[in-house]
This record gives sequence, C-alpha cells and structure tokens, in this order.
Amino acid sequence: AVKTSDKDTVSAAREEDADSPKEEPWETALKTTAVDMEVGEFRGHKVSVWDLLHSKYIPEENRKELLELYQAGELTLDQVKTVVSTIVTKAEAARAEQLANVSSPRVESTVAEAEHNHLQED
Repeated sequence: AVKTSDKDTVSAAREEDADSPKEEPWETALKTTAVDMEVGEFRGHKVSVWDLLHSKYIPEENRKELLELYQAGELTLDQVKTVVSTIVTKAEAARAEQLANVSSPRVESTVAEAEHNHLQED
C-alpha cells in the first residue's frame, strides 16, 4: 500500500466537498480547529476537535450532548475543545493506569502497607 501525504488527502477531500451539500459553519469550525494532544494514539499530533469528538475516547451520549450544546450556542468552540481534550487525556491516563496495575498489581498495596506500618511506628 502506498502512503500518500496528508496534503493529498486534504485537497482530495476539499474537491469532494465541492459537490456535497454545504457543511454547517459549526461543523467546519470543529473540523478546522486543531488541538495538540500528548496522549495515546494522538501523541505528538495536531488533531481536529471533530476527530477527538468522534474518537473511541468520547462515549456517544457525551458526543451528542456536546454537539447539541455547541450548536445551541451554550458552549463556545474553546469550551468544546477544552472538554474534549480533557476527556481524552483523562481516559488515556485511566487506561495507562489500568495497564500499569495489570502488570504490577502488588505495587500499590505494598506502598499502602509501608505507609500503614510507618504510621503505627509514630
């Protein structure tokens, strides 16, 4: 498979859009506003708010609620961006923590025991 550059994909997408119905301005804003993400599969990439909203990290009911609030003007673009990037960051942190706990389940209980013993000595 030949990997084309992102530029090719973007210009091809723009040409296709010319034939399709016009995008809503709010939708365009979400697609053109990029966030620097430093977690998970997005690490080191600029990702559009739209892509983050539609990623595996955002449950469908949250996505619908955010889109409705944004369309209704109750959330600004910046607020949506903040909420979405926070959800993604927290979800990825929780996932990383779960992976760490699976690989070393004794660490936390050992620390808790050490703290408990230390408190008894005082």
